[in-house]
This record gives sequence, structure tokens and C-alpha cells, in this order.
Amino acid sequence: MSAGMAAAPQGATTASAILAEVEALGQQVTAMRAAIGRMIFGQQDVIDQTLITLLSGGHVLLVGVPGLGKSRLVETLGVVMGLATRRVQFTPDLMPADIVGSEVLDETDGKRAFRFVQGPVFCQLLMADEINRASPRTQSALLQAMQEQRVAIGGVEYSLPRPFHVLATQNPIEQEGTYPLPEAQLDRFLLEIVVTYPDLAAERAMLLATTGSAEATAQAAMTPETLLAAQALIRRVPVGDKVVDAILAMVRGGRPETTTDDIVRRHVAWGPGPRAAQALMLASRARALLQGRLAPSIDDVAALARPVLRHRMALNFSARADGIVLSDIIDGLVERLG
Repeated sequence: MSAGMAAAPQGATTASAILAEVEALGQQVTAMRAAIGRMIFGQQDVIDQTLITLLSGGHVLLVGVPGLGKSRLVETLGVVMGLATRRVQFTPDLMPADIVGSEVLDETDGKRAFRFVQGPVFCQLLMADEINRASPRTQSALLQAMQEQRVAIGGVEYSLPRPFHVLATQNPIEQEGTYPLPEAQLDRFLLEIVVTYPDLAAERAMLLATTGSAEATAQAAMTPETLLAAQALIRRVPVGDKVVDAILAMVRGGRPETTTDDIVRRHVAWGPGPRAAQALMLASRARALLQGRLAPSIDDVAALARPVLRHRMALNFSARADGIVLSDIIDGLVERLG
């Protein structure tokens, strides 16, 4: 290095490298959203929140009535991201082995030995359709695999493919014959996304596009390797102290034990744990990148409050008696962010 040339600060070099990666990722995300938009009409918030979950490396719970395109969304994501996709229809008679796999006895050349047959969980994108219709035992097998990224059969551990994501669906209308997921296990899902009816323009476009002689087909716009690189990049994105403070204020403000809000203290049975803060941190970074920004803001935290917190909090009987709903509590936490 010449005497007149100063070395660039390490922090500046790192920031420049991250910025270049963010810009490259932004181009791929734009292409990916366009590819999804040709298959899914409307539901932009649902699409964006699902992409945020995948970019953050998490799992998502989709809640909505039948016929709103949840299965189509999963199929489209699998093609667009180049992921190996499987779908399992959960029913009360579904067993854990039907999800994770089982050992079968093979005989070759007169010798008998057990051979492991992989279940549908050995994929990169698993759709668990109506997860609350399976027994708690089967639910636990899937949720354990989601958390640990591996399964153990016959004392042998088998790692799941990478990336590995679960998109589970729930029907909020029919509760007969269902097994609600335990609150402690709902925490395994990064976001809970509510899928609502499309608006008039989106429903009209969907009607015309899906009842003709030819339907559009999804096109690949990303690879599994690119998705893994994006997930690693998310964790390197800088987060300002104000955003960190906002996340902690929201999470701790939602707990009866640590809140200064009398409404939360009187009406919340239990509040969000540390995983909620982790989810807000990762999802806020991913939302910023999805919108072409290098760093998240408090607005990102506010926008993600409902999908991050609504399955990590519960109201007590007093709240139900007073007609208070959880969304009101969460909105109050958002307002106090300033």
C-alpha cells in the first residue's frame, strides 16, 4: 500500500459489503414477488409476511377459511424458490410415523435388517394442512422436528434438508373434532398470518384467470442456496438501538409481570416470551430488506406486532367478560411506541 493511500475502516467495508448483498437480494426478491403475483391475486400482506418468515428462517401458521388460496400459495412458493415441497392432510388418525417416517424390515440375501423410510417431513417446504385436526402426539412429532431440524428413529438421528420450513394451516370456523395446538408449542411458529377474503378487484382477476382454458404456471426465481444465503444476510443486517429498545418495550409491556399498563396487568393471562423478541428482531430485518432498506425501523416493529404476538399471548376471563380482544391489547402496545 502506498504511503498516500489510507486503509478503509473495517466497519465501512463491512457496511458496503452488506449493502451490495442487500441490493442483489432486492433484485431477486422483486423477481420472486412478481412471479408469485402472477399466481396469487391480492393477499399482498399475506404474501409479504410469508416471505418475511422464509427469509427469517422460520415457520408460519396460516389461519383462514377454506378456499382462500393457502394451498396454492405454498405450491407457488415451492416452485418460485426451487424448494422440494410436500403436502400432508392432517386427520385424527394420522400417526407420528406418517410424518417423520419409520423403520421397515428388509431381507436381502437371506439377511434381515431394518431400513429407515423417510416421511414427508424430509423436504424443504412442508404444508401441514389443518394441523389442528391431528392428535397431540402427531402434532408434537412435527413441532419437535420443526424446532430441532432433525428426527430420531430407533436411536439414530436423521437431519432434515436445508432449508426446512413448515407452512401450517388452520380453519378458524370448524372446531369440532380438532385438537388445538398447545400455547407453549404455538411459539414454534415465527408468525401467525390471518388470511382474509380478497378485495373485489383481486377476486375478479382470480375468477377470470382460473376459469379459462389455460392457467398461468409459476416460474422459478430463486434457488435453495440463495434462500440460505439470504437468511444468513438477514442476521448481519444492523439494527439501531431505538429499534432494539422498541422491541423490548413491546414484548415486556405485554407481560403482566413487567408491564406498566394497567390494562395488560388486569386482562392478560400470560404474555410473550423471549422468542417473541427474537421473532420481531429477525422479521423486522427481513421486512426492511423486502422493501429495499438496509436497516429496520420502528415502523417495521409496529407492522409486525400482530402476526408476531397474537399467538404468544392469551387473555384471562376478565378480559372476555369486559369484551376486550387481543388485537386491542396489541394495538395499545404499538401506540405506546410513539
